[in-house]
Amino acid sequence: MKLSIIIPIYNEVATLRTIVDRVLAVPCPGLDKQLVLVDDASTDGTREILNEWLEIPPAGAEFRIVLQPVNGGKGSALRRGFAEADGDIVLIQDADLEYDPADYPRLLAPILEGKADVVYGSRFAGGEAHRVLYFWHSLGNRVLTLMSNALTNLNLTDMECCYKVFRREVAQRLSIEENRFGVEPELTAKVARLRCRIFEVGVSYAGRTYAEGKKIGWRDGIRALWCIIKYNLRG
Repeated sequence: MKLSIIIPIYNEVATLRTIVDRVLAVPCPGLDKQLVLVDDASTDGTREILNEWLEIPPAGAEFRIVLQPVNGGKGSALRRGFAEADGDIVLIQDADLEYDPADYPRLLAPILEGKADVVYGSRFAGGEAHRVLYFWHSLGNRVLTLMSNALTNLNLTDMECCYKVFRREVAQRLSIEENRFGVEPELTAKVARLRCRIFEVGVSYAGRTYAEGKKIGWRDGIRALWCIIKYNLRG
């Protein structure tokens, strides 16, 4: 079996090598890894690293590297990543070190055991370590999750979590329309509509400050709210 790990990237020169090293190092018995790196027109030196890897990729996995011609946003990068991935399982991994690939065994287990079609990570479930940061971000995440749950009839605790894992058959049925961070509620609405077996597991979280490179802002929260309504209520 193959695990496709889609990593959307934008201006992550400080973290890219480390996150790829961590992904390669985590044990996934019985799974061959495919890393699908989609650079969203970075301007900080990230592309120089990726161009190195186009010539000589790191050992330990199959690499697919895509260089987007213009910056389109996380959703745009994921749309391309889903098109490139051909694994039996597809996992989304951010490039910014906020999420730890050491959680992969926990995330993959429900699918490998035949219990789930989709697995969400959660920063608010379980007893995993997480960095203490912004109150209003935490509150916003919980409000958006509550609104999403009300329309999907799911009981997720962290709809906005980066970690989302899909069986290939589910991933192939998801057509991503959003270009930015609205992709999270969009994917959730579409998965709910497919009536997938969804599991949620607690993951660790080491959030960044804006000074450290955090990109999501309040406008993305407003867009996420609109996406919850749009993708759940349209025919």
